[in-house]
Amino acid sequence: MRRIRDELRRALHPALALLSAFILGAVIIALTDFDHLRLFSADPLAAVGGALGEVVRGYGAMLSGAIGDPRRIAAAIQRGNADDIAAAIRPMSETLVSATPFIFAGLGVAVSFRAGLFNLGVDGQFLIGGLGASVTAMLVAGHLPPLLALALAVVGGTIAGGAYAFVPGLLKVATGAHEVITTLMLNGVAPSVAFLVAGWIHLSERPAIPAVPRLTDLPAIRVDDGFVVALAMAVAVSWLLFRTVSGFELRATGFSRTAARVAGMRPGRATILAMVLSGALVGMGSAFFSFGPAWGTPGVPEDHMGYIAIALALLGGRQPSGVVAAALLYGALTTGAESMVVATGIPLALLTVIVALAIMFAAAPELTRSIWRLGPAEPSADPDANAPTGPAGAI
Repeated sequence: MRRIRDELRRALHPALALLSAFILGAVIIALTDFDHLRLFSADPLAAVGGALGEVVRGYGAMLSGAIGDPRRIAAAIQRGNADDIAAAIRPMSETLVSATPFIFAGLGVAVSFRAGLFNLGVDGQFLIGGLGASVTAMLVAGHLPPLLALALAVVGGTIAGGAYAFVPGLLKVATGAHEVITTLMLNGVAPSVAFLVAGWIHLSERPAIPAVPRLTDLPAIRVDDGFVVALAMAVAVSWLLFRTVSGFELRATGFSRTAARVAGMRPGRATILAMVLSGALVGMGSAFFSFGPAWGTPGVPEDHMGYIAIALALLGGRQPSGVVAAALLYGALTTGAESMVVATGIPLALLTVIVALAIMFAAAPELTRSIWRLGPAEPSADPDANAPTGPAGAI
């Protein structure tokens, strides 16, 4: 019971941060609804009421586009037709499809945060992980059963992403080079590597690359096994961080490298381990993304996934369960925002505003508490919940 209470208390701040972001987003929608505001001088009540109605309609369309229409879902379940049920819950399944790569990327960033590191190289690791998976698939496809070839391709992507993140980890330990600089620079190197590998792939014979199996044969449901693996990775990361000696050393290093060294730990090894695990998770997500249905999905921006992953890790409180929840929320927002644009004409850029505001409030807990007039935060059950994150914690 106490653990449930602690989890609810930990979730209170992100929930209030999100609620604050939606409220401010509603204000922005109302202030940019020029059609209704133009009537303000003639009929203020009608103008304000119309603007607020547009807000309600926009958020309603977003919710319906993210999880589906409850009445349509209930009617489909009553009819009992599998195709009708699949069509009714398709928005929910698309939310899961959009969220899957962000679960992997967010978990990777959360691991680096726990070690006091800022892994800004997610974009490069995602690209290299996808290349590693594609090259591995080309080498084994046609020589092995499809499922085994797919498994090896995922392993190849995982190793490629981890190896690319190993470089800044090693440079930090061996030379003191700041991981923010090295990971950003490696983001610039990755496209050149991709160009060279893509040229080799273009000149070689390309056998059929296996696809990630879907959870159902119904064509309206695109959710694949990658989502299940993402949830399993969240459990594995949580176990590693909070139930193993290596995870304790990693978190202790994030709290203070000096204290960890005095306690007989090896912060250098923990730093490299954190970066490799972070890149490996990103690479695994890229492999499933490359062979799954999310490829080409508008809600999955490959070019700046790293910044979104950082935001999700912060919003999730650096907890694996929180990262999963934040990624599902972002998937719902991206999926629902498209319906909101179609239904109301509210610009898609509002999604960026809401996410940015949510991160701002999540990163400023005292501001959120003052807005909602909450008392001071109680001590967290997480022993390193107040540990410094990012570069400051790595000193």
